[in-house]
Amino acid sequence: MASNVCGIRKIPFGTITVSELSKRLIGEILDTRRISSGKYVRELENKFSALVGAREAVAVSSGTDADILALTVLLDFGGTRGDEVIVPALSFVATGNAVVHAGFRPVFADVRRDTLNIDPDQIESLITDRTRAILPVHLMGKPADMDRINGIAKRHGLTVIEDAAEAHGAMYKGKPAGSLADLGAFSLYVAHIITCVEGGIVTTDREDYAEVLRSLRSHGRSCSCKSCTLNVDSGYCAKRFRGDGGEDVRFVFDRIGYSCKMNEMEAAIGLGAFEMYDAILEKRRRNLLYVLERFERFIPFLSTIREEAWERIGPHAIPIVVGEEASFTRAELTRYLEEHGIETRTLFASMPTQCRGFAYLGYRLGEFPNAEYLGGHGLHIGVHQDLGLEDMEYVLANLAAFLETHQR
Repeated sequence: MASNVCGIRKIPFGTITVSELSKRLIGEILDTRRISSGKYVRELENKFSALVGAREAVAVSSGTDADILALTVLLDFGGTRGDEVIVPALSFVATGNAVVHAGFRPVFADVRRDTLNIDPDQIESLITDRTRAILPVHLMGKPADMDRINGIAKRHGLTVIEDAAEAHGAMYKGKPAGSLADLGAFSLYVAHIITCVEGGIVTTDREDYAEVLRSLRSHGRSCSCKSCTLNVDSGYCAKRFRGDGGEDVRFVFDRIGYSCKMNEMEAAIGLGAFEMYDAILEKRRRNLLYVLERFERFIPFLSTIREEAWERIGPHAIPIVVGEEASFTRAELTRYLEEHGIETRTLFASMPTQCRGFAYLGYRLGEFPNAEYLGGHGLHIGVHQDLGLEDMEYVLANLAAFLETHQR
């Protein structure tokens, strides 16, 4: 439950729950001094792949690295540096950054205001002979229109990678996020249901993709076994010296790679989260739906997303968008909420036109009207497991009170 000081509740945006299992495992890891990636990272990968329903899961050091490596895999399967990847204009900037860091050129598509996600109607016209992949984002845990996106990709021979950073617990037509495309990239940052404090993970059904992912996360080295004997127990490995000159396979590098392994203590935090996953998901879902089901009274001055019959929104946060009919600004709303103890976050920005880092691509303000509007008028607030329905009611009451005094 959120705190209540002098009649003002504190509604923090995020939280973390560290289980007793995690605390015990961390102690054991420190005692053994085997802290780098090892058996607990392998266990986390196995549990996550089972949760998502994918054959493979490869843990890395952040959700951004998950995006980067999922994209970089394409260089082993016909992609070349400078190829294009279609991404939504509205997302956390890591999505666009990942495309650049993987060696590709981001090509942006506008989003739909009602879903916050990439508009499938925008995609096909952006495809060229250099297009290699589509990277949809399940923003705020709301699944993108994957049937349309996968259909477009299939017609044009493109790879689809889900940015599922915020989509823990999301379902689309009976299938979990992370199992809806060729690869899925999750964040395991502190704000998410499965959290390692810092971390990320890539899911896929393709063993050849997973083998390349394991190589990429460790400098591109040739050694890419699913469970490395050397990492787990320092035992003898028959594969280690296999070259004619007795080369150590750990120092043979097949591709340009990264250094983004997860360590054992981070994995221990994540393993504890699995014990509490169902309970946390249920509490977050209850909080989210409580607000979404009562939000219509604020239209047209404020709007949010809604859950359709074919989906289950992953309960990451509540997006709120100031409507065009409103006589107040986002800044005024944010200030009011913060003064009343409700912590807020901006609803990201149009990467190509509102983030200076992408100015070199030559996009101009006005090319992505929906993403730009959401970037200038959107915010989001928490629904995490330390909050209850009384806290959600407090949020709704403050939104109503704000409208009473600020909407002319």
